[in-house]
Amino acid sequence: MIPRGETTRGQTTSRRQKAPHGPERSPIRAAFVALRPRQWVKNLLLFGGIIFAAEVDDPLKWLQAFAAFALYCAASSAAYLVNDLRDVEADRTHPVKHGRPIARGELRPRIAGALVGALLAVAFALAAWLGSPSVLCLFAFVVLQTAYSIGLKNVVLIDVLAIAALFVIRAVAGAIAVDVRISPWLLVCTGLLALFLALGKRRAELLLVEAERTPGRRVLAGYSPAVLDRLLVAVAFATAVVYVLYTLTARDSYALVLTVPFVIFGLGRYLHLVRESDRGEEPENVLLGDTPILITVAAWAALCAAILIQT
Repeated sequence: MIPRGETTRGQTTSRRQKAPHGPERSPIRAAFVALRPRQWVKNLLLFGGIIFAAEVDDPLKWLQAFAAFALYCAASSAAYLVNDLRDVEADRTHPVKHGRPIARGELRPRIAGALVGALLAVAFALAAWLGSPSVLCLFAFVVLQTAYSIGLKNVVLIDVLAIAALFVIRAVAGAIAVDVRISPWLLVCTGLLALFLALGKRRAELLLVEAERTPGRRVLAGYSPAVLDRLLVAVAFATAVVYVLYTLTARDSYALVLTVPFVIFGLGRYLHLVRESDRGEEPENVLLGDTPILITVAAWAALCAAILIQT
């Protein structure tokens, strides 16, 4: 019997011949792509603690923040590998995911499993250097990510709430790593923004299913475009409101209110892209590939930095 996610050499070769997806990658290149480095942009959230606490002049805290960023990149990549091993057969029939190294047969399951172990070892070693609270945060992240891969991703609404919770854990971990206090409003805003992106992803996936371009994941049977559209608008509105409350309560000065228009435009722009352009299945591609969003994020970050340094 062949374990789930594995194929014989003959089957792998056959699949490559039936569905060529470009030139074959070298083992090292395939392993790197399987780590999904583009997804590491999510872990920039780990720097929120040091930036929003205005501790940018402390070299040690920056070292701790970079260590936290690195360990969550390692843990996230380990989770992606586990997920790809479990979903290898479904990925081969997916219009976007069929190019993943494990689905293409470029990265053998045994090597992927070894990478998972190595990445988790590195992650927990860095967390141990940062201290026991960081180890606990990482443990919670790994447990929730595993639960998501095993079953939570198949439960309507729980799936997107789990994704949001993973982002909140990142935000908390970033603050713990550099030993600073983070505003509860900022944590709520982080969770809502992650929920917004997750709902947009589900909507894009559902449209692919309805267009018969992919069989889709099981949980999509519990969603509809109309419901997702309403949820997207509601969550975008809630995110904007919570961010406004954060700017009014985070510091003695109200100067951060000046950043609110950038947040509202960014949310509106992303909502437009998801609803009108049917994009959103790969949120990182939308965020990194849309010039207005990139300019907005850069302007927001620059203004925030200037205000936080001055106040």
